Parts: sequence; C-alpha cells; structure tokens
Amino acid sequence: MFRAFLLAALFLLGSCGAAPREAKPALWAVRDGDTTVYLFGSVHLLPPDLRWFQGRIRTAFEASDTLVLELVMPPDAETQALLDRLGRTPGDATVAALPAPDHARLEGALREAGLAPSALDRDEPWLAALTLSLLPLRNLGYDDAKGVEQVLRAAATKAGKQVAGLETADQQFGYFDHLSAAAQRRLLDDTVEGLPKTGATIDAAVAAWSKGDADALAARLNADLAGNPELRDTLLLRRNRAWADWIRSRMRTPGTVFVAVGAGHLAGDASVLALLSRAGLTVERLQ
Repeated sequence: MFRAFLLAALFLLGSCGAAPREAKPALWAVRDGDTTVYLFGSVHLLPPDLRWFQGRIRTAFEASDTLVLELVMPPDAETQALLDRLGRTPGDATVAALPAPDHARLEGALREAGLAPSALDRDEPWLAALTLSLLPLRNLGYDDAKGVEQVLRAAATKAGKQVAGLETADQQFGYFDHLSAAAQRRLLDDTVEGLPKTGATIDAAVAAWSKGDADALAARLNADLAGNPELRDTLLLRRNRAWADWIRSRMRTPGTVFVAVGAGHLAGDASVLALLSRAGLTVERLQ
C-alpha cells in the first residue's frame, strides 16, 4: 500500500518461522508496441522467511531498464530532519494539546510499549500516529530492510539499473502534514484503538498479499479508511490518479519499467489498475 508507515501495517506478517515460506504476490503488465510497464504491489516491511523475489517477478525485474518506487528514501538523518520540520512545526497543534480523554488513551498505549506517557507530546497528531504504529511492528521483529522496496532497490543498484521515485519524501510526509486537525486526530485515535489487533491484522493482510488476493486487500484497505474520508482522498485516491497519469505518459517512451508501489494502490475499483483500464490501456495479470 503506502510508504507511510501507519498504513504499511496492513501489509506485514505476524509470525516469523525458521523455514522459508513461498509467496506469489500479484504482478501485472501494461504493454504497447515498444513499451512495457510492470506493476507490482509492494509490502514495506516483511519477515526474513518469506520468499517472493523469484519466478515471474524476478524475470520481469531483470527485463526492466528502470525501477520506479513510490519514493527513493533519503538517508536516515535527512528523513529525521524532515519529520522534525514537518511534524514539530512551531505554532501547530501537538499531542500535548489533545483533550484529556484522548491523551489518556495515548498515554496508556505508550506505557504498554514501555515508553514515557509524554514521549510524543512534541509531535503533531499525524507524526505521533506514524510513530505509534511502528511500535508493535518493531516488537514483532520487523524491519523495513526486509521489505520489498529495499530488496528491489539493492538488486537494481547491483545490476546498474536506474532507480526513480514517483514522489519525494517531502511530498509523502507532506500529505499527512496538510491533513486537517480533525483528520489528524481521527488518524491518531484509530491508531491507538487498532494497536491491540496489530498481529491479527498483519497476518490476514500478508496472507492475502502472499496469495495475490487483490480483492481481499482492497476490502481491508477500504474498511481501514472508511472512517476517515479525508485521509482516503489524500493518501489513496489523489495519488492513484497521479500515478496512473504518470504511467500513461510513460507509455509514450520506449523501454521497460518495473513499478513497485504499495499493494493497496493496485487493489479495488479506484486503484491505479482500474484507472488505467478506464483510460483504454490493457492491463494483463501475469501472476
């Protein structure tokens, strides 16, 4: 789905066994006479025992001249500086200003995670939500070094392929920063409420991803975003339209491109794939 860490939680697996497990996530292609764009739904963090970079996915990747990701993440220090600038802007409302009942719920979640109740008080609600959403994932042993983007980027660099991003980190975190105060508070509330169910949510989502079940992923994503229409429009619908337009434009240039974006963007009636089909392009499922 999204590179944004909160919604990345929809595409993780909840248990790590010792023996490697096979996964066959979905892969599509859009082609014309001299251009091929492969479309692969990524998972931003994965356990090390899930094998997916093989078969048709590997073949499509190796045939591609360019790898295109949602964004090419900058170094950690640069990312942290960006989050500090956007998520702790002087004068913007912070977690410390939340109504007492909401802050009390957040304090309880932080205590559960072994953190001080005031640990996120300097953060704007959207940044607190992203940080909080990572805590159970880290505790479950997940690392984005095992995620799809990191694996693909390392393979592309080794093979000398060009690597490009559809967005910048400033743009992507800026989507959250520009949410209304109400949407940010709802995002944080939903994050706190969902923490106890993280393991079960991750299990179901990655099981669907591993089987290439785009319909199940779409249903889960729609359910997750149903209560926050502004978030859905900002993080899903607008970006789907922009990326579909980019792909349509890229089809005018000869070559082969492997595009990997969050799996939620390739699932459902409003997905990038649906938009491309409605624009008259033929989308072929390969796996």
